[in-house]
Amino acid sequence: MRLAAAMVSLMAITVSHAGTVTAVPHVDLARYAGQWHEIARLPMYFQRQCDRNVTATYTPHADGTIGVHNACVKKDGSSIASDGVARLADPKGPSSRLQVRFAPRWLSWLPFVWADYWVIALDDHYRWAMVGQPGQKYLWILSREPSLDRATFDTLKTRAVGMGYDLTPLIISGTVE
Repeated sequence: MRLAAAMVSLMAITVSHAGTVTAVPHVDLARYAGQWHEIARLPMYFQRQCDRNVTATYTPHADGTIGVHNACVKKDGSSIASDGVARLADPKGPSSRLQVRFAPRWLSWLPFVWADYWVIALDDHYRWAMVGQPGQKYLWILSREPSLDRATFDTLKTRAVGMGYDLTPLIISGTVE
C-alpha cells in the first residue's frame, strides 16, 4: 500500500513538472514597453474581477525599473486598475527575467512582495509575448492588438504545455481569430 501511494505521488510530481519554464535569452525592454492586450491567462486572485479589455502598460523609468499599469473591465462594465513596478530579477541576469510588485513602495524590501515575471516566448517583432513564472502557476498570453491569430495562439499553448503548464483552467479574455 505504501509503495502504491509513493508511486502515485511520484507520478503527480512528474506530471506537474513535465517541463521546465525557460525565459527567452533577451528582451529589449524599450521595445517591450507600451501597451499589451491580454489574450488569455491562468486564473489569478488579483484578476478575479476582470472580464474583458485586460491590458498591461509598461513604462521604463530612468532608474532602470519599469512602471506597470494593469487595467480591465469587470462584468458590470466598470473599470479597475492597479499600478506596480518591475525590476530585473538579477541585475547581472537576463532582461527576460523580471520581478514585479504591486505592494506599496515602503514594503519593497520584503522579498515576498516581489513575484517572478519571465518572458517565456516573444515574437521577433514584439507583436505577441507569453509571460510566466518558474512555478508554472501563472501564465499570460499577450498581444499588441486586442486579438491574436489562432495559429499563434495554439503554438503558444503548445509551448506552455511543453514547459509543464496545465492549461485546463485557461481563461480566454481577448479575441482569438
